[in-house]
Amino acid sequence: MSELPTNYTDEVNSLLNNAYRSRINNLQKSIQLAKQALAVSRQQNDVALVGNSLNKLSLFYMIRGAYKRAVAMAKEAIKSFEVLGDEKGIADAKYCLAGVYYKTDNYHLGLVNLIDCLSTYKRFNDYHNIARTHKSLATIYEYLCDQKNALRSYESAIDAARKVKDTDLIANVYNPLSGIYLKQGKIVKATRVIEQSIAIKHRTGDVRGMAFALYGRGKINLNQQRFPEAEQDFLKAIEIHQQMGERLGTGMAYYKLSKLYVAMGEAEMAKNILAEALLFSEKYNTLIIKFKCNHLLYQIHKGQNNSSKALEHLEYYMTQREAVINTQTRQVIENYELMLQMESVEKEAHMEREKAEMIKKHERAEQSAKMKQDFLSTMSHEIRTPLNAVVTISSLLSDRDNDEERQLLDSLRFASNNLLLLINDILDFNKLDNGRMQLENRPCNLHVLMQHIKKTYVFLATEKGLKPYLFIDPLIAEAYELDETKLAQILGNLISNAIKYTDEGKVVVELLLMASHDEIDTIKFRVTDTGVGIPKEYYGEMFESFSQPKSITTRKQGGSGLGLAIVKKLVELHGSQVHFKSEVGKGSEFYFELQLKRARQSEQAPTKTKQQLHNRVALLAEDNMINAMVARKLLSNWGITAEHAVNGLDAIDKAWQKTFDFILMDIHMPEMNGFDATAHIRNNDNPNIKTPIFALTADITAEGQEQYLNYFTGFLRKPIEIDKLYKALLEVC
Repeated sequence: MSELPTNYTDEVNSLLNNAYRSRINNLQKSIQLAKQALAVSRQQNDVALVGNSLNKLSLFYMIRGAYKRAVAMAKEAIKSFEVLGDEKGIADAKYCLAGVYYKTDNYHLGLVNLIDCLSTYKRFNDYHNIARTHKSLATIYEYLCDQKNALRSYESAIDAARKVKDTDLIANVYNPLSGIYLKQGKIVKATRVIEQSIAIKHRTGDVRGMAFALYGRGKINLNQQRFPEAEQDFLKAIEIHQQMGERLGTGMAYYKLSKLYVAMGEAEMAKNILAEALLFSEKYNTLIIKFKCNHLLYQIHKGQNNSSKALEHLEYYMTQREAVINTQTRQVIENYELMLQMESVEKEAHMEREKAEMIKKHERAEQSAKMKQDFLSTMSHEIRTPLNAVVTISSLLSDRDNDEERQLLDSLRFASNNLLLLINDILDFNKLDNGRMQLENRPCNLHVLMQHIKKTYVFLATEKGLKPYLFIDPLIAEAYELDETKLAQILGNLISNAIKYTDEGKVVVELLLMASHDEIDTIKFRVTDTGVGIPKEYYGEMFESFSQPKSITTRKQGGSGLGLAIVKKLVELHGSQVHFKSEVGKGSEFYFELQLKRARQSEQAPTKTKQQLHNRVALLAEDNMINAMVARKLLSNWGITAEHAVNGLDAIDKAWQKTFDFILMDIHMPEMNGFDATAHIRNNDNPNIKTPIFALTADITAEGQEQYLNYFTGFLRKPIEIDKLYKALLEVC
């Protein structure tokens, strides 16, 4: 039975992975493993695996300084990947070519290839190779004495390496980065970075990387004139580089060791090391080592007053530097076209990532908003629907003569109203948070409103043994244009909080006239208590949503944590701000000022004995039988006959049979919802195509369905606000 064709693929990939891991401490083993992988790949005639094997071999030969082999294998790999259309494979090969080019001083070709690599790696989000490429680019910038771009590229390399949590790669960048900090005179920073690199290399066992880290520390020791320590670091770095076959690293360490001996006054030792370094650079074509060594020899001979030798090495230096900084490279330095191209690629890639992230965030936000909207719609309907029956029935029974029954009904009304206020807080906060709340000002008797608010909370206060006080400045007018619901919500939250956090004493509500101009009065609303007070450390967060001070909140106080957040937003909706004063153990004071326009005539609450609605006929679409019974009873008290439809389809059927004076349409119903039923009535010939239709709904989000808004005469909430329902029906009649 023949082997599965994927077996050789696994074998080759395993060999290449082991080879890549071994490069940090046994480069010869890496080369042997990669050669085995290449042999198997060629035997199987697998073009992709041949290309991958060639790339790895090219990388290892480039590291070792076998530059001709590295270039040959990289170019052969590119041909393989071009056949396959493998951009990533081509980029890997170009990375090896770039390494050879800049290590043999062809910086221009190094830049070109690295920029091509970077563009490809960014398209694939290959952060490991993005980091390696940025590090190589930074090395070139350093050779060109461009510290600004070098520093930026090193930092970009670290950012990319952190994304893939490659600590070895981060340490590799730390090594040259410490050199830049050293040149900038940031000794502490340079030392910290290089010590971090050494610690990482100890931890990971990266022998080759350790040589570069020791070289970096040697430079700092040399700068700080710790000569024995510097010598030890450089000699150890040279030893490791020679073991690993690292050519460029060996040459650079020779050069720095000779600089150390110059600093120590050991000129002859320095010249011996420089001679060895020059032979080394000649053998491996590392021109940058050659011209640096000649420049140092020029300085040594000049210091020894050996003018002829000094001039000889100066000429070598100038000639070799010219070879390094050739015409193509000067073009790069002068106009920075390739660097700008790289910046453009980086910015474009960054913008693409930001755009993708913004689209993703927008989609998540839309999905979250829809889920939130659906939840609020369901919650408001499910909670407010049964609450409608409780509130409306207690209102209908409020005229009972029996004192004991009336007291029980008052307690029931208080409990149900308190629950309704809590639900309204949660639902209204959503509208406030989305900026969809608006003021609905109308003439209102402020004195009557304040008495109603006091009456709402007097039961809660007296139950705790507190004394509630209401003071209204005699100069305040009787009626103003205002949104009584929102003002009641502001004061209700402040009063309930004052009662909640006060165990003895009093709660005082004051209205003070602060200024008067033409028809506008400035009124200060102030709520004061003798409660526990608010700790100063809580001041910064007390108006945030779902926030309660843990140090003073107990289970008995409860609450949603939305009260003050809603107060703040509603006061701001009025164009004002809420302020407070508090002292722990003595109490709190909350106050705000509103500019209100005086109303010429206070709006009177509708009288239920009026005859205007007698003999009217309504269609009530309501799937909840208890709510239907309650609504029909309420309508009958006003002389209205109501026919009941149990769902949207039933409502359409009844709308075809006769003309109604108005239709009260629930929204959430089986068979067909109120939106679709209303749209059908409005868009099809029937006796009620122009009949006023009110949405009578427990769904607080119903008014947000813009496509249906024009079909309804108005939206009325459940629990039914009796006066508002009466007024709405009266207006359309």
